[in-house]
Amino acid sequence: MVQADERRTGRYPGVRATGAETTVASRWRTNAEPSALMETVLERGNLMRAYQRVVRNKGAAGVDAMTVADLKGHLQRQWPAIRERIRTGLYQPNAVRRVRIPKPQGGERALGIPTVQDRLIQQALHQVLSPLLEPTFSASSYGFRPGRSAHQAVSAMRGYIEEGNRWVVDIDLEAFFDRVNHDVLMGLLARHVADARVLKLVRAYLEAGVMDGGLISPRREGAPQGGPLSPLLSNLLLTELDRELERRGHRFCRYADDCNIYVRSKQAGERVMVSVTRFLEERLKLRVNAAKSAVDRPWRRRFLGYSVTWHRRTRLRVSPESVQRLRSTLRDVLRRGRGRSLSYTLKVLAPILRGWAAYYQLTASKRALETVDGWLRRKLRGILWRQWKRPATRARALMRLGLPEERACKSASNGRGPWWNSGASHLKVALPNRYFARLGLVSLVDTVVRLQSRP
Repeated sequence: MVQADERRTGRYPGVRATGAETTVASRWRTNAEPSALMETVLERGNLMRAYQRVVRNKGAAGVDAMTVADLKGHLQRQWPAIRERIRTGLYQPNAVRRVRIPKPQGGERALGIPTVQDRLIQQALHQVLSPLLEPTFSASSYGFRPGRSAHQAVSAMRGYIEEGNRWVVDIDLEAFFDRVNHDVLMGLLARHVADARVLKLVRAYLEAGVMDGGLISPRREGAPQGGPLSPLLSNLLLTELDRELERRGHRFCRYADDCNIYVRSKQAGERVMVSVTRFLEERLKLRVNAAKSAVDRPWRRRFLGYSVTWHRRTRLRVSPESVQRLRSTLRDVLRRGRGRSLSYTLKVLAPILRGWAAYYQLTASKRALETVDGWLRRKLRGILWRQWKRPATRARALMRLGLPEERACKSASNGRGPWWNSGASHLKVALPNRYFARLGLVSLVDTVVRLQSRP
């Protein structure tokens, strides 16, 4: 594995020393001179791939209200002039449109939505810069990288704990994407890119204004989430942290700005927390959220929605917070489904449940899955009870489902609410698990078992 000092001194494929810094020889990757990287960005084949990616990703309109469907006609009319401004270094990106979405843990996350034209240009830049930067990234970095996934990060976490590293330094970066220092980031990018026009264009995207409530404000720091370049640039910046941790010999997993370091004792973890916090704040100009960061046992923390058991042979499990978020999502869907047919509600639930099961297929504990399955079936029974409304309607429905007349009539007029009845024996007998399975309800337990049994 190439060490950080080798990369800095130029003993790295495609890297040559230039004074105090190093730059990637663009010719090695792009068949172009280092100072002509922009020509590779503007090459027709690269632009066509970028256009297809932007169209495939769809996405919302930016500040100019142009949709993806409008992009082709706009480019047919305006692209020659746009390309010339980019080539000569005169292009100015549009402001990004700020939108806020709720965070799973509470609060809001601010996203910056570029115009579709700027998404095209950023994607073209990404396709050229990614092959240059990817070989320099750490093997312990898993987020926003081709061929890498959250599952790989979680599996690495389990391996480190099983090695005996049973304390975790859980570092939370405060508003990371809003606090990226432009000077630090551009200094790192300049080590790999010699074309001044590419550097100028990337900096222009970092400094593009933000429209919020109809007003545009300038931006002096941050790389807002929402554009194709932001994930790549964030990995470039945090690779400095990765190399520092590797230099110290630490076991760690990083997924975007989530970083966990695994050590053998609490004392070692506290020393690491202090020194890494100092490195992040002094070298990378980032801020650590002390309230959310901690040195703790891994089974009392969560990483990418997973937690672990305390056993020596570590087993993965779904974190309680992830289960609560799923219940909240399902509760919203079920609330909207009260006036709709059960088959429609199950159709809406199916992709949510399949996607959640696919993500948490690494769990070794089925208890949380069984609990959610049982809770969901009870909620569905309650929906049907509400829809039947009148005692006479409920009695007829229960009899159609196989209950004797006397029991059906008595149960239909018990005067209890939907939640009580949904857990009572008469509805469990009338609406057993197999009833919902026949209608197409996705079982988390069955789906995870099936995924785990695949070769």
